[in-house]
Amino acid sequence: MRAAEDDFDGGPERSPVRDSAVGSRTAYLDARSLIGCRHRLRLDAANPGLLAEVREDPGVQQRRDAATAHRLKVRDELVAAAPADWVVIDPELRGAAKAAATMAAIEAGAPRIWGGLLPAEADTGRRGGVEFLLRDEDRGGYIPIIVVNHKVTDPRRPDPADFHPLTSGLLRWEPRRDKHVRLRPQPRDQQRLAHLYRMLQRYGMASPALVGGAIGLANDRILIHDLSGVLADYDQRYADRIAVVRGELPTQPSKVPECRQCPWWVRGTAEEPSCEATLTRMRDVSLVAPGSRAEVLRPHGIETIDELAAWEGEDPEDWQHGPFAETVVTARAWIDGAPLVRRFERVSVRRADVEIDVDLESYQEDGAYLWGTLLDDVYRPFVTWDPLPTEDEGRSFGEFWTWLMQRRAETHAAGKTFAAYCYSRTAEDKWLYESARRFAGRPGIPTQEQVRAFVDSKEWVDMFQAVTEQFICPNGKGLKKIAPVAGFGWRDPEAGGEASMGWYRRAVGYDDAVDLSQRTRLLEYNEDDVRATQVLREWMSQRAVAEVPSLADFGGARF
Repeated sequence: MRAAEDDFDGGPERSPVRDSAVGSRTAYLDARSLIGCRHRLRLDAANPGLLAEVREDPGVQQRRDAATAHRLKVRDELVAAAPADWVVIDPELRGAAKAAATMAAIEAGAPRIWGGLLPAEADTGRRGGVEFLLRDEDRGGYIPIIVVNHKVTDPRRPDPADFHPLTSGLLRWEPRRDKHVRLRPQPRDQQRLAHLYRMLQRYGMASPALVGGAIGLANDRILIHDLSGVLADYDQRYADRIAVVRGELPTQPSKVPECRQCPWWVRGTAEEPSCEATLTRMRDVSLVAPGSRAEVLRPHGIETIDELAAWEGEDPEDWQHGPFAETVVTARAWIDGAPLVRRFERVSVRRADVEIDVDLESYQEDGAYLWGTLLDDVYRPFVTWDPLPTEDEGRSFGEFWTWLMQRRAETHAAGKTFAAYCYSRTAEDKWLYESARRFAGRPGIPTQEQVRAFVDSKEWVDMFQAVTEQFICPNGKGLKKIAPVAGFGWRDPEAGGEASMGWYRRAVGYDDAVDLSQRTRLLEYNEDDVRATQVLREWMSQRAVAEVPSLADFGGARF
């Protein structure tokens, strides 16, 4: 399985802390803290150093390392193209010296500045660094440009009816409407650019153009963000967050996606228990309606799971998260301890004479190094152990696709039915298309049209969709949550997308010598994933109706 996407981008800024300053404590806040959990922000600020011994999540560290490597690559390419235009701030300088060097370069009117750090503001609490400051030769001042390790645009065919984002080339600032890409909204990027703009504005060094830029993973253009519509929201958000850091506003825990990787979820302080313990004791509604769902429910007086389970009457008018009655049943199932609830009297899943289970392993955006398959209880991996990115990825993908299509053709020739199964097809579809595009014309590589014909057919079955359509899942819909209900368990207790990223680095020798045991570990993990989808499918076909309670069991017969 793939690692879940995370919004951490490994930027240059630190976590929020309170710095000692001549007997007082000054709170500082960087742009990264504008997005995410307010309660975590308060805990981090109020307990500096408490988590120092907590080992950082390996997936977070890997994304941090990848982001650093990406920024260095962009820096080297840009500076090499026009070295006379650049002032590169020494990254080894300490904070005050780095800020002084940045301001000196700005005051000297340097056309382009890399690795700048703006002076921390003791009164406002703002601090922040920026990869690229571009002098606005027409209007004066500087335009902040950040370099991020995620996509900021997607390619598309030109369409006169579409909105076309504003972009510029990397080497010359030439804003234009770009018909060849579509925007990938990234609120975190806009908030960071607004933060940097306000800091430049303090010194009269912000361009009147009111724009900022982002260079994404593709490193092929600068996406230009209009900040005129962002600053008001930023100012309000910043005022709230700095007040939290200063201890001027209280916060309460609430379950959000960020909790999965937050150390405060399971760790408390001397003053208060962990977030998980607190929410469980409170029977907080966010345990079954996390994130924005809980934010909608609380103004309606629904603070606990029990209050949600007891809801009667009309649905809340502002509820936009699917059938509200199912949310009520989710609460009732949680109270009862039921991991799943059937939506229908019967449970069905597409079956075939020949069934193949498929699961891929990818490493960040570098590529897909392993396509695992299961047919007739035999596991067959198609893999490259050359470190990604590598041309050998095309060889392993071509062999996988050829084998899969041969089995499909043989099945059709025999007059039998065929189906290939995955769990949550988004990643498989992505890398099928990406691999076809990147390795076009090589042996065994399909065209993108051939990929589309397959994934759009009834023979490509997403078990995640089958689960979503037929079950309510109080504890989540991930394969690691659902397959154990069907009786399946993974051999490795650490099995998971985040952990596999670290295994892969050791398996190919990214950090040190190649560790062959990690290759075995990855293959076993991938094999367990495809076997899990097989077990789940058979369980749904044979035993689920008898083992899983229905909506009627929780008062949901009316829907």
